[in-house]
Amino acid sequence: MFPEYRDLITELKRADRHFLQLFDRHNELDQRIKNYETHLEHRTHEEIETLKKEKLHLKDQLHAVLQRAAAQSRTSA
Repeated sequence: MFPEYRDLITELKRADRHFLQLFDRHNELDQRIKNYETHLEHRTHEEIETLKKEKLHLKDQLHAVLQRAAAQSRTSA
């Protein structure tokens, strides 16, 4: 996810607790969805779709944080 921000993600995971929480929750949801889709655990289609929407919302939030942080680092450089 967001390979162009790899270094910034590493930095933010270390320095920004909120970003780390979003990142960890996104990864948790990703794994849960994979487990459900491969039938390791059972959930209804609607439940999986709800989790996918939450995951997408988290991804949008992560991207917004990354864009702001990248813009700030460009202006302070």
